Formats: sequence, C-alpha cells, structure tokens
Amino acid sequence: MKLGFIGLGVMGAPMAAHLVAAGHDVGGYDVHPAAGEKLQAVGGRAASGVADAVAGADVVITMLPNHPQVEAVVLAAGGVLDTAEPGTLLIDMSTIRPETSIAVAEAARDKKVRVLDAPVSGGQTGAEQASLSIMVGGDEADFAAAKPVLDALGKTIVHVGPHGAGQVVKAANQLVVGGIYGLVAEAIVLLEASGVDAATGLDVLAGGLAGSRILELKRQSMVDRRFAPGFRIDLHHKDMGIALAAARQADVALPLTGLVAQLVAAGRAMGYGSLDHSALLKVVEQLSGRVPAEV
Repeated sequence: MKLGFIGLGVMGAPMAAHLVAAGHDVGGYDVHPAAGEKLQAVGGRAASGVADAVAGADVVITMLPNHPQVEAVVLAAGGVLDTAEPGTLLIDMSTIRPETSIAVAEAARDKKVRVLDAPVSGGQTGAEQASLSIMVGGDEADFAAAKPVLDALGKTIVHVGPHGAGQVVKAANQLVVGGIYGLVAEAIVLLEASGVDAATGLDVLAGGLAGSRILELKRQSMVDRRFAPGFRIDLHHKDMGIALAAARQADVALPLTGLVAQLVAAGRAMGYGSLDHSALLKVVEQLSGRVPAEV
C-alpha cells in the first residue's frame, strides 16, 4: 500500500521502517528534518510536510505526543482531513484523550475518511522489535482493512470497540503499568532496607504469582539504578492524566490510580521527567528517607 506516516520520533521511526521493510511505499514527515532523512536511508521517502505525506496515500498513520499535536496535524487547515482523498484510512496510533479520538472520527466522517484510534503498548523496545500490543477502536470493517498494515508493527492486535475504545484500553494499560512500577519500587526499598539482596528477592518474586512482564524485563535495571528511557516519566505523567480524566468521564472512582498519578507527578517535580518510568524507585526512596543513587 501507499502509506503516509506523520511523527517519526522514538516510536514512529522504527515503526515506519518496519512498514518499509514489509514492502509498503512509505512517505514520512516529522518536524525534525533529520527524521525524514533517516527514513529515506532505509528505503522510505522524506515528505516535505503533512500534505505531501498524505497526498495519494491509501493509509495515513499518525504517531504524535499528545492531543494538541493530533488536532493540529489532523484537523487544522492543510492537515490530514484537508488533504486526504475520500476512502483514505487514518490510523491514529498516538496516546491521547478518548474524546479527541471521537472528535477526529466525527470530523472525518464528513470528509468520507475512515478513522481508527490504535494506541500501542510496548515502548521503544516493542516498536523496534515490531512486537507492540495494539488496541484498536473504530468500525470492524476498517479494522479488517488496517490489519495487514498493523501486522507489520505488533504481535497482539485487537479490535476493542468503537471510536475512543482503543484510548480507554490504553489508559487502563498505563494505570496498571504505573502501579506495578510503583510496587516493584517499594519491594526494592523494603528488601534493601531489611538487608536482603534485592536482585535475589526479585528473582523469586518473578517466578511466582507476583511475576509480571515488568519484573521480567526491568528488575535488574531497577536494582542497578539504570533509568535510561524506554518510556519517559514525562509521558507517563501525561497518560495518568488521561486515565484520571477517563475515570471522571465514566463516573468511577480509581483510588489507586490517583495515588500512582501523584507518584508519577512527584517524579516529574523532582526533576526525573526525562528518565524511564522505572525511576519511580527514586521517588519511593526519597519518601522513605533513603538517598537515591545517582543516575
């Protein structure tokens, strides 16, 4: 297919490269020209702007930081909906508010552009390994049309409901991930303060009911205090705000989510926003009066 890809950042760049490798004709655009040059180096095309990336595309993918960027790229004059031909499929893979995804779908309907919200989980590693989990909201027929494209990007690809549903599932994912990181951080602090080797203790936890993907992948780097991102606390802070807003919209109480959101906000306030979200360990250490290790 002919694809337009907008947003060639830490996640978008490897995703676009996988689509090129899968045989698609990919024109990519990013506000940083060097990102387009990297795409061109692997066989894609560096587009000169949003309109250039979208022109003639069968499918347009956006992978942007937050809802203001999505609104500017998709809804503004000269954006995706202004440029895309009727029948084009827009797949927004950004993590944004569910209401924005719904608003984009409603605006696209008037232009006869099909829309899916398809946020991802798996972080930079998942993007680089094409092993992302992709949760998709929108019409079933549009999901079926998008599946061959999404297959080049992930391993778990599920249609979860109507427009906005993908973003709700992503919010649930992020609140669970943040909670687990917080609890693993507390486990490390408890083990070390009690004179128990944290690495050994976490090895045991990882093999029992407490086992998780986070313990599998991150326990050693957390014990070693290696917090190079992965997925930055700044972005998780944004995602926890989405989760809390979704809870208010659904009229439900998520008390643990609120606490995790405050821990993430504290990490950002302490200056750890550019670190991996596993750096919640540094927040818990400070709350316990223990001097955190230097990054």
